[in-house]
Amino acid sequence: MTGVGSAAPRAKDGHGIGEAALIDRIRARDRRAFEMLYRAWDARLSRFLLNLLRRPHLVEEVRNDTMMVVWNRIGGFNGESRLSTWMFGIAYRQGLAALRKLDEPVDDDRSEARASDAATPEENSRAVRVKLALAEAIEGLSVSHRAVVNLTYYQDFSYREIAEIMDCPVDTVKTRMFHARRHLKQSLPGDLSDWL
Repeated sequence: MTGVGSAAPRAKDGHGIGEAALIDRIRARDRRAFEMLYRAWDARLSRFLLNLLRRPHLVEEVRNDTMMVVWNRIGGFNGESRLSTWMFGIAYRQGLAALRKLDEPVDDDRSEARASDAATPEENSRAVRVKLALAEAIEGLSVSHRAVVNLTYYQDFSYREIAEIMDCPVDTVKTRMFHARRHLKQSLPGDLSDWL
């Protein structure tokens, strides 16, 4: 079992607080502690939700809904998993609920691809092509396959943690990853490890 304090968030003011202490303070309804938690996880949750939802205008709403569930249900967090696993599970379910409520086309954020100013024009061009090709290939994945890829490669969760986040067996996560990799391999030239 991973310890509760294994990924202690740090406040932006530089004063660190252990995760277990932070959870206890939030359970005691300490708004400052909750604000620390919010700031510590804001960027990661936002990136995850953007990849999952593919609708930038929904990310803030779903992230805020996620954090309200965390605030209201922190008493039910028992520490059997990492806090991040519990929070990403909430974000995943909130994201799926938001997608079910919508019936609109997905925004195409591939036009926002930007290359580094320090690179040569050829490197910039290749970087943009790579980013666009990868975005297009990932866009072709189902929501559950996209979530597995994102949680594995961009959020560094284990299959066991992803199974908990997605509320499914570990074998289902492995199967989803198998199918996601197969789709990406068919969609992208070369070796998949060159892309992820």
